[in-house]
Amino acid sequence: MHRRLRCGVLLTALAFCLFAGVAVGESNDVAIGERLAAFLRAGRSVISSHQDLINDPAIGTKNLTGQRVVAEALETFGRQGSSATETFSQSDKQLFDAQIEALREIVDEHQKKIDAKGVGFKGFIPATFARLVNERFEEKVGDRAKMKVTGPVDLVRNRKASPDSWEQSVIEQKFLSPGWPKGQSFIEAVEVNGHPSFRMLIPEYYSASCLICHGMPKGEVDVTGYPKEGAAEGDLAGAISITLFK
Repeated sequence: MHRRLRCGVLLTALAFCLFAGVAVGESNDVAIGERLAAFLRAGRSVISSHQDLINDPAIGTKNLTGQRVVAEALETFGRQGSSATETFSQSDKQLFDAQIEALREIVDEHQKKIDAKGVGFKGFIPATFARLVNERFEEKVGDRAKMKVTGPVDLVRNRKASPDSWEQSVIEQKFLSPGWPKGQSFIEAVEVNGHPSFRMLIPEYYSASCLICHGMPKGEVDVTGYPKEGAAEGDLAGAISITLFK
């Protein structure tokens, strides 16, 4: 689930709420979820765009610092129509700031690996990057929010990304249904460990660049050491899962 995965166009907050049966008053949760997902995708796309640099064995210091990745991610985030300077509530701003810091810290902590001269493939791929950022985000604000990139059970390569029962149900009953509108997210107000929560699952699909690792021939081992899934462009690749605790 890496290398420039791109979600389809998200519907408006009102459409999300009406479709999933959640009150329009909860549209702010949708906006928060969209914002967190968009910045994660932006950061992942930056790491994807720098794979040749990261894996260049001839270059030592690459100057791909956490601050640089944050700046490029914010630029990408802005091009997607989002803004880091829009008016947030104090609570929303804390979540967004925590995500930015998580991204910065993860990249900085992997500088030795990124800058290793004489080493080709580093394993610092978009999927690994996203998982580490989400885990660090949870360490910072796990009492208020969680994020995960997951997917259908047969496509998940790392057990830490395995879907929980709610995610698996949405993937199987909604996203894999022939009638599900491509790119449309699913939201629901549910209880998580006894706490009222807002949950959002955003589908992602394989782009052409994803097929280097996930395409044909099925079963062939890719550069990361996993067998290819034999996927085609546009197939469901995974989903970004967001939980906001009330």
